Amino acid sequence: MNATRRRARFGACVAAGLALALLVMPLHAYVLPAAEEFAPAPLRVLGEGEMRWLGFKLYDVRLLVAGGAEAPGDDTHALAIRYARDIDGRRLVDTSIDEIRRLGERDEATLQRWRDELARALPSVRAGDTLVGLHQPGEGARFWHEGRLTAEIDDPALARAFFAIWLDARTREPELRARLLGLDGRAQ
Repeated sequence: MNATRRRARFGACVAAGLALALLVMPLHAYVLPAAEEFAPAPLRVLGEGEMRWLGFKLYDVRLLVAGGAEAPGDDTHALAIRYARDIDGRRLVDTSIDEIRRLGERDEATLQRWRDELARALPSVRAGDTLVGLHQPGEGARFWHEGRLTAEIDDPALARAFFAIWLDARTREPELRARLLGLDGRAQ
């Protein structure tokens, strides 16, 4: 085998190794440092799961809680979502508002105001991108895309409604909620 082929093969092996390392690296290892500075205690993974729609994987998600919390409750918590597909920001916002409406918010003026806030927080994502939302109950939420702050929302009701999409008992995805809350196999 000539030197050029060996270098090419070696380069391909290195690239494959790096790709594998990125896939198995803990999600919070490279997306949470910015979020953690706003948490009262270090964040730890409570649960994780995968969102699929019609058999297609949309994203992986982890719920992180501060300190020794066993559930998000009234404590600071974060959702870290790594997307498996490109999704336009408008679609993320529209889907979020549709789910918030389904969970009970009916005031259209409030929903429009929230749509505008979420449009700042939720940019378009590409496969492999990570969005992190940090919920600070009673205060609001902060959002990061690939480690860069996209929005600070000082509306506790919007923050609660947004995180309820995944964490409320009426969520559209109860199995995912159970995995996020670490309730697999336990009473919900």
